[in-house]
Amino acid sequence: MKRIMFVAAAVATALSAGAADFGQKVEALAKSQAFTLFGVAGTLGASSSLQRTAAELEANPASALTVAPGLTVRVVSAAANLAPNADQMVLWPDDTNPTHLIVCNEQGGTEVAVQRVNLATGVAENILAAGTAAAPGMSTCDPVRKTPWGTIIVGEETGGGGRLFEILDPLATTNVTVTGSGAATTTSDPAHVQFLPNVGTLSWEGLALLPNGVLYMTDESRPGAGVMGGAVFKFIPTNLWTGGAPITNLAASPFSAGRLFGLRVGRNSTSSPDFGQANEYGRGYWVEVTGRADVGAAPINLRTAGVTLKLTGYYRPEDAEFDLKELNAGNVRFCGTNTGQDVPDTGATGDNHWGEVYCLRDGTVANAAVTTTSTQTIGGVAYSVLTSTAPEYQTLVLGNRDFAMMDNLAYHPKRGYFVMNEDGEGPTYAAKRNNDIWACLDDGEDADKTSDACVKLMSLNDLTAESTGGLFDATGTRYFVSIQHNLTGHGIILEVNGWL
Repeated sequence: MKRIMFVAAAVATALSAGAADFGQKVEALAKSQAFTLFGVAGTLGASSSLQRTAAELEANPASALTVAPGLTVRVVSAAANLAPNADQMVLWPDDTNPTHLIVCNEQGGTEVAVQRVNLATGVAENILAAGTAAAPGMSTCDPVRKTPWGTIIVGEETGGGGRLFEILDPLATTNVTVTGSGAATTTSDPAHVQFLPNVGTLSWEGLALLPNGVLYMTDESRPGAGVMGGAVFKFIPTNLWTGGAPITNLAASPFSAGRLFGLRVGRNSTSSPDFGQANEYGRGYWVEVTGRADVGAAPINLRTAGVTLKLTGYYRPEDAEFDLKELNAGNVRFCGTNTGQDVPDTGATGDNHWGEVYCLRDGTVANAAVTTTSTQTIGGVAYSVLTSTAPEYQTLVLGNRDFAMMDNLAYHPKRGYFVMNEDGEGPTYAAKRNNDIWACLDDGEDADKTSDACVKLMSLNDLTAESTGGLFDATGTRYFVSIQHNLTGHGIILEVNGWL
């Protein structure tokens, strides 16, 4: 009863704040109901402006993060050999009883590409090793996901030619090297690590993998210079995954064969739909990429194919995560970040492009895997488009100066909201502030499609760093995050507890 009375009093105080306009009252209300809405005891009022020294971070890596009341920080690893640009991560062997993190390192091909980190000891070991200046290995690893058939996929954020690799048995696969480029890519252990040419090449960032093997992916690309920005693609395997024991041979991977499609928004007319500049929201079509003479053979450069096929472009698409509530109901809805670019304001030269978080619906899980197509002719050019779904793109969160350039996001598996890592230009402004980690409610039953409220839960204490790779375990009580580019020169991975 006391807690109910306290919440009621806090709500009354928030709503009666005479100086606040209505929007500010809503923000105050969300903060006052943090326990009910987000399962945390409180929120942060402002970004940290602290700059820890390298010595301070070495002595106490947990001090890299200021957290909201009730949250606590445990150091998973700050090993000297932990990659300094540790980016996206995945729990292994599952999200329920994990023993390791599988981690991508976003550095060049002469640095380690993929590591495993023991959650109990913090020991970091190399899975995909560094290459050399003469023979670079896998470069700029950013996204990583566990597949339903028991493997790991990792991708290169290296422009239109970035490659996707699949790893079998990641705890026993050690120091594998990647050589060659394009179709000539090979590995020192092809039984455990293989290049996946059939999914195409792009600057890999967002990956959303359905239980049946259908893969959604985004190209981390800026608009301009003949590029429309980053497009959204999906790969439908020839042989869908129907369940069973994990595979023991990479030849059995559903990624071995399939068809590629790209998102083109606009359904105003079947013969000549409105698409292109100014049409980036709403429903559209999946336009087939595979099998066209004008886009080349596998591995298809999806960035250049997107221009040829007039796909819809966005400003630097990054991470992507499924709405698990919808997925459990048999529907496809994933949300992702378009980071944008907030160049610091120096008069008229500042961009003030703070990015966005979007969500994309694609029918049911079953229909999303159907490859029935029809022909659409536009300007004398024939396109093959899927008829099984009408993909729909809508904005969930629009960025602002305090919440800028969202990079990674994690779905809370129990409460259904998103936790987002900010990668804005706050540290470069005159009044320096660190980047933050926010929690945003999903859209509710109100009329619009946007988040109902966002609150600030964590802030970095290193102006050189960004947080990335955030993810929850299956219980939603453990949140793992990488403090990338920090002053120590090696990686720091933290576990944040205290979620209620």
